[in-house]
Amino acid sequence: MGIKRIKRDQHSIKDKLYLPAIATGMITTFKHFFKNLKNTSNIKTLQYPEEQPTDITDKYRGVHRLTKREDESIKCVACYMCSTACPADCIDIEAIERTDGQDEKMPKKFSIDLLECIYCGYCVEACPCDAIRMDTGIFSFIGDKREDFIVDKDYLLNNIRSKDFDDK
Repeated sequence: MGIKRIKRDQHSIKDKLYLPAIATGMITTFKHFFKNLKNTSNIKTLQYPEEQPTDITDKYRGVHRLTKREDESIKCVACYMCSTACPADCIDIEAIERTDGQDEKMPKKFSIDLLECIYCGYCVEACPCDAIRMDTGIFSFIGDKREDFIVDKDYLLNNIRSKDFDDK
């Protein structure tokens, strides 16, 4: 069995540094820059957070929330369906036995790492008792450290659907 050698074209140092490609990209960037500098009225700018986006639909997936029953008890039965369906593996549930006689168990700990979450909605689809939803209308979540983005059961239970989101 022979080895076939293929001779490759030798590139110049100019081609190896990708200078023509970089120059072409910079020319395009500067064309747009000077065009926008001449006529700034065509630039669409949103002064966030003072101005909120208006193009968010009802199907938008915002920050999660846990729902409650009419008697204010948590709907979640700690079946682990949401954490099993989650492709990002960002939902952590720890179950305890329920004492109010409604279900067998409830979550002792329920937390979601919003930095790992990809907001796919699989957890909402997998929940058999409609305990988790992503309809809060909250699309920006701010924190200073990583721990601020791990939301616990108390936050999720008190996270209600935004009134501004209902009006749209």
